[in-house]
Amino acid sequence: MRTREVVISMIVFALLSVVIFHFAFDPTPSMANTVASGILWVTLVFGGILGLTRVFALEVSSGGIDGTLLSPISRDAFFFGKVISTLIFMMFVEAILLPVMVVFFDLYFQLIPLILVSILALLGLALVGALFSSMAINTRAREVMLPVLYLPVIVPVLLSAVECTEVVLAGGGLAEITKWLSMLLVFDATYMVAAPFCFSAIASE
Repeated sequence: MRTREVVISMIVFALLSVVIFHFAFDPTPSMANTVASGILWVTLVFGGILGLTRVFALEVSSGGIDGTLLSPISRDAFFFGKVISTLIFMMFVEAILLPVMVVFFDLYFQLIPLILVSILALLGLALVGALFSSMAINTRAREVMLPVLYLPVIVPVLLSAVECTEVVLAGGGLAEITKWLSMLLVFDATYMVAAPFCFSAIASE
């Protein structure tokens, strides 16, 4: 039930944000790609924070977090399970958000490059989000602490995703976004290695 509430909250927030931004900016056709790319990723990031605050909620509310960490299940496997669930949530929200943006901003784009950009960017967001959610899990003000920790770290992902999306929405292909895709790949690879190690250290405490 709580998972359903979180997903619904994320979707409602994302849709309302797109509608409000559309009428607030009212972009011209020449500016639609630039505005839409920024709105898409800012909305996904802040909508994602709503879900990230609940990543470890089930284990905490049931008091089973210690038992889970002491079980034979690998901590890396447990962490990546949280990353995958977060990634699926965010991809689901984006899949609902994109058709709405196509209607509001009259967008035309190649689907394959956008899917690749989305997977790489959302993976980075999910890795960092799951890690910092585990850090904030035992703090009283975790809803406040999580954004404070999370937002500064994901700036490279956000910038790369916005730049890539702007090019793709303008009709560009993969060849034109190689530099930004490389940045996303480096970020993801770094956190694929570092995040599980940090999570294990946090869990040990």
